[in-house]
Amino acid sequence: MRSLITKVLCGTLCCTATATSVLAQNEPDTAVFNRIKAAELNSSQIPQIAHYLTDVSGPRLANSQGYKRAANWAVSTMKKWGLVNAGLEEWGEFGKQWDIDDFSITMRVPYAAPLRAYPNPWSANTKGVQQGQVIILSPQQYMDTNYVAKHATEFKGKWVLIAGNPPKNDGKFKPAAARLADTALANMKDTYMVKREEIESFSKYISIYKKLDKLIEDGGGLGLITAGRANADGAVFVQAFSGNRVTDPEGIPQLTMAVEDGQRIKRLIASGHPVEIAVNIKTITSTADTRGYNVIAEIPGTDPKLKSEVVMLGGHLDSWQAATGATDNAAGCIVMMEAVRLLDSLGLKPKRTIRIALWDGEEEGLYGSYNYVQKHFMDAAKFKAKPEQSKISAYFNLDNGTGKIRGIFAQSNKEVAPIFAQWFKPFNSLGASTVTLSNAGSTDHLSFDWAGIPAFQFIQDEIDYETRTHHSNLDDYDHLQIDDLKQAAIIVASFVYQTSVRTQMLPRKPLKKEIFVFDGL
Repeated sequence: MRSLITKVLCGTLCCTATATSVLAQNEPDTAVFNRIKAAELNSSQIPQIAHYLTDVSGPRLANSQGYKRAANWAVSTMKKWGLVNAGLEEWGEFGKQWDIDDFSITMRVPYAAPLRAYPNPWSANTKGVQQGQVIILSPQQYMDTNYVAKHATEFKGKWVLIAGNPPKNDGKFKPAAARLADTALANMKDTYMVKREEIESFSKYISIYKKLDKLIEDGGGLGLITAGRANADGAVFVQAFSGNRVTDPEGIPQLTMAVEDGQRIKRLIASGHPVEIAVNIKTITSTADTRGYNVIAEIPGTDPKLKSEVVMLGGHLDSWQAATGATDNAAGCIVMMEAVRLLDSLGLKPKRTIRIALWDGEEEGLYGSYNYVQKHFMDAAKFKAKPEQSKISAYFNLDNGTGKIRGIFAQSNKEVAPIFAQWFKPFNSLGASTVTLSNAGSTDHLSFDWAGIPAFQFIQDEIDYETRTHHSNLDDYDHLQIDDLKQAAIIVASFVYQTSVRTQMLPRKPLKKEIFVFDGL
């Protein structure tokens, strides 16, 4: 009887000790968190990092001169801070380098006026100033290959403008910028999740666009202009879905115009006033280096047993080229760089190695992160984990604009949710507390999640990300919320540090074989 009691007592004590140990490793280190917070609020480097990644580097289209300026600056800066293994890591074949050398667009007839428009990425040159009449196609006409083929001869020597119905003028009573309400945070749903069927359907449209553009080119059209998204209030949303590959044909000059200017031209033509515009697109295209590069740097771990394990954080460095990509996604890179600077400058001793990655080619289909994950962590063909995969405790991502962090998507990882809830407690006063099991998509943490690595995107206030800055000509430094980025850096640095010193790596979901949604785009 005594022996049985002893065994039961010992078992109970062991279970209690284990539970206490688990609770202890999840208890936030508020002393360190407070040091991080004080350092950021008193000596933040966020304005300087933001200036160099946007104003100084310029637009950061993948493989452009601007991207390389930003990547090289980030590497040299993190080396100066004391990070190790800082450098550019090649991830694979991307495509040709494309940079704007000169550009202008004006209306010449019926009167002279500047127009708001931008060349689409990888657009062909105009080979000097090309002046010609504008011919209007509705979106429905443009998407009808039979219609375009039938009228192709009418395009000779003209600029083809795709202009739909005028936008509704609703008085703009809704605010252009907003923060997430408590009700929205309490009911967070899956965000930016794209199904494979949707990608395949969209790919079909891209192939149709290429055929239509070829018909316009064969008909002698000077180029194609799309009047941009309705109700944008002057913002011009400019991107492209093809043209970066070395083997892609040059095609025709292509631009995106402010919807207001497009509608003005459409009304003039409809009222019997022919419109002529003059366009000059001069670009620098090169195939000297068609490879893509991620930025990588590390803070070495200090624990003899745990330093081979890694905590990763990152955001994508590339952008579109109509602006300097401040909120998409210099903001995420600014925060991540500031987070590692804080951890290193404070002399904190992470047990695990901390690795920052600034990704290339995210806008074209998560190329940089997905190929990095394939190279280091997962054999995609066999869907078999590589040895390094078991050494990554977590990956934290930031890529939804300039807003402050309000919580985190736990990405259906039920075991990690209560841990993150504990870690957010010291930051409830900063507006961050939400942990949702919902999923975020369309950015680089998906590459890690696909490979069975715990990977998370933070929830951010929307501000004017979707309404004004996302992929638009307004996405510049002045749309950054500097104080919000400081708050984000404090939280990211604290989460990364806590993960680095935790006794165990963060819990993982079961590895589930899935086709990677963005593969091949």
